[in-house]
Amino acid sequence: MDKYLIINADDFGMCHSQNVAIMDLLLKGSITSSTIMAPCAWAFEAVKFAAANPQLAIGVHWTLTSEWSTYRWAPVSTKSLPSLLDEEGFMWHESDQVEENVDIDEVETEIRAQIENLKRLGLNPSHVDNHMGSIYGIETGRLELLNLAIDVAGEYGFPFRFPGKILASQVDNEMLEIKIDKDLVLTMAKKFTEYADSKGVALPDYLIPNDWAGPQKDSYENFKEYMYELYSSFPEGITETYIHPAVESDELKAITSNWRRRVWEYQLMCDPDTKQHIEACGIKLINYRDLKKMRFGE
Repeated sequence: MDKYLIINADDFGMCHSQNVAIMDLLLKGSITSSTIMAPCAWAFEAVKFAAANPQLAIGVHWTLTSEWSTYRWAPVSTKSLPSLLDEEGFMWHESDQVEENVDIDEVETEIRAQIENLKRLGLNPSHVDNHMGSIYGIETGRLELLNLAIDVAGEYGFPFRFPGKILASQVDNEMLEIKIDKDLVLTMAKKFTEYADSKGVALPDYLIPNDWAGPQKDSYENFKEYMYELYSSFPEGITETYIHPAVESDELKAITSNWRRRVWEYQLMCDPDTKQHIEACGIKLINYRDLKKMRFGE
């Protein structure tokens, strides 16, 4: 089987610095998909860009967490959703807090509201995924959240970010933040893949993000070398990898102390050598609209 790759830029709309990078990379074809964070301050700019460029694959980044210390956001639904809020009146900081506190019906209300608000502003969503993995249930084993995500994605006819196959090496990837038993992870992946197929929800075969736990965090040169090795290791089938590219700015530095990682990801995708390397690995770039056609011929 051939190798296919979706490069998704998460956090579209999180801040202007993020938007500038993602819009540039989408128009250049350096990335293939992106997803918008509806609750965030700069989502309006992101969705207007998406509406003006309907040929691009831009979806909804279901957001139930608000992780930064001084830059926070709240649900978009106008209904009272107290279980989704922390003591400061914003979304929970961490995914385990979401799993431990949220009411499932309130989660459904909010994720539907995020879709509908972006559609009202002009977005024709290509797919849905999830910020910080808060809807997967992999922090505490609350898998009803993942069941809900697949149900809603199926109702809308959206592909969803969930790996049809999980490699043993992925379970320890810090970016995936899997806290539950490894054997349970492998068992649940098979179960939910079958369930997604029954609901007509297209999934990638693999979800392989980069990991920052190593020398790749020490310099851009190390990071570039690491990423090229990662691309070379991708298996046959359809893989998604996601990044969070942003341009360097005072805004970004005020939000996160790890701003360099996002700037490096933008720098990497701007480098023409990167696309050449991906092609040299025998990888074909696709987006989430392509994925749906490949899975279901739609």
